[in-house]
Amino acid sequence: MKTTILWDHDGVLVDTEPWYFAATQSAIKPLGVDLEQAAYLADMAHGKSAWERAKAIGASDQDVALHKARRDELYRQYLRTEDIEIEGVLKTLATLAQSFQMAIITTSKRIDFELIHAERQIVDHMSFVLCSGDYPRSKPHPDPYLAGLERFAVSAEETLVVEDSERGLTAAVAAGIDCVVVANAFVRGQDLSKASYFVDSIGELPELLKGL
Repeated sequence: MKTTILWDHDGVLVDTEPWYFAATQSAIKPLGVDLEQAAYLADMAHGKSAWERAKAIGASDQDVALHKARRDELYRQYLRTEDIEIEGVLKTLATLAQSFQMAIITTSKRIDFELIHAERQIVDHMSFVLCSGDYPRSKPHPDPYLAGLERFAVSAEETLVVEDSERGLTAAVAAGIDCVVVANAFVRGQDLSKASYFVDSIGELPELLKGL
């Protein structure tokens, strides 16, 4: 019986992924990289950084650090100004919180996460949040979700992961946890065949989870 839900964040609870890509694309271009979305998603699926492309054509560590900082500035500007809401999130979380303990397991930086949630109520439904730096290795490694299991002191069999991307799905599968994938147009085309379940929207989850 499932007692626990570990939520991915970007692309599942907030629609931030296109804006992170846009910021990266803009910031990396002066280094000679015309970053296309397909290449970015392929790198992401395998846990690679787009900045490796810049280093491969001669960018120094100092150059990369400078332009990463610019990426962070652009991304935070988007977070402050763009619509990143996903319809149905709060209603779904309120429903599921009645039956499940829940946490967010994200690769987001803590500073970005706190900016996103400064005026939102999503985290009110969570027991805890794990961000980048709270576990040894990021997705697609299993470490983030294994850390979630340890924090809750539950087994993989009692747990469900909610994801949208190949990288996150790979992490869940490697941790031995069933994963439901919520459709997300931004990552369309990634290999999601290892998912245990699929839904078209987050609002479908309560009905799906009734039988788990």
